[in-house]
Amino acid sequence: MPNHLKIFFSKSDYLATAAGFFLLGFLFGNWASLIPYIKATFSLNDASLGLLLLCLPLGAMSFNPIAARLIQRFGQKRVTIFAIFFISFVYLMPFLASNLFFLLITLVMVGVGMTLLNIAINMQASILERLHSQFIMSTCHGMFSAGLMIGSLMRSLTLLLEMNEVTHMLCMMGISIVIGLWAAKKISHMHLKQENHAISLDKTSKSKKFSLPSGVLLSIIIISICINFTEGSMSDWTSVYMNEIVKTSPYFVGWGLFGYSFFMALGRFFGDGIIPVYGRNKVLTYGACLSFAGVLTVVFFPYTISSIVGFGMIGLGVSCGAPILYSSATRISGLTGENGLATMNFYAMAGFLCGPVIIGFISEATSLPTAFGMIGVLACIWLYKGAKTILP
Repeated sequence: MPNHLKIFFSKSDYLATAAGFFLLGFLFGNWASLIPYIKATFSLNDASLGLLLLCLPLGAMSFNPIAARLIQRFGQKRVTIFAIFFISFVYLMPFLASNLFFLLITLVMVGVGMTLLNIAINMQASILERLHSQFIMSTCHGMFSAGLMIGSLMRSLTLLLEMNEVTHMLCMMGISIVIGLWAAKKISHMHLKQENHAISLDKTSKSKKFSLPSGVLLSIIIISICINFTEGSMSDWTSVYMNEIVKTSPYFVGWGLFGYSFFMALGRFFGDGIIPVYGRNKVLTYGACLSFAGVLTVVFFPYTISSIVGFGMIGLGVSCGAPILYSSATRISGLTGENGLATMNFYAMAGFLCGPVIIGFISEATSLPTAFGMIGVLACIWLYKGAKTILP
């Protein structure tokens, strides 16, 4: 095991922070695996489902400036702990919805929970990096990827136990609360030791309210939109591509998403050892090249093995992007860490949650390979901006 991973998994402060990332991915993975149940229960067609799923980015994007202010008002400790338990409960709500209106409201609340935990836990990781002069952001995001993989597989396990969907989510909520209780205890003690230092870190930047981006922050946001658009689209459309374009056997339909998720997690777990050696900018630009090559492989060689390899290349390419950008967003001159994070996260979440919807519209108008080609164009933009921007 690399030395940076040995250090990471030996410190309870890091593990408690990683638990928040894991839960974010774990609960989203469970939700994604049950979207067909929501579609069937409310008799939705593809267009209606796409519009329904826009409630997630609506809740997520609208709550960004509020989340930053909550951290400033109540402190990192309280907001992080609250967000862990809030998101554990709120993911159950869509499965208790008795009508479409209530379902819309619950999905907005899920988006709110995602944003609140996402900003709080990324801010926590950034504070720990500065306190201990140790890169941990990439490994933390690796825990999100691991949670996403495990969460997406949990429904297969509960089907063997003949659980219905509501019981399944109750069990997942129980697992999340148990993990959350452990993490909350550690986070509480961690902040008791670090609170004064954390405050001093935030005061090194001039306080500024949520505002329109410019300069380095604008470049970070453009790159982040490209990367998060790719991440969201791969999560939702990889299996569809394997089934409808590659026309692989049912056994291999899920292997494209597995290849993508596995190499994204692998890249993130090794990222904290690679980033200090090569630097943020080089890792970011190399990732763009790898992602572009993966898209070309998938589009021009739509065969089972080559597509799995291509999706794996895309996963490895995007793996370190989010950790690098989230960390850089907390170091923007003239902005406190939480405001820089909230501003970037507004656009990042838009890319992640709206990307699959845009891919669907482009695919409907042209074809799915053409829609995937747009991801290749975004990789070129990401490469250009990454090479031109000096990240803080």
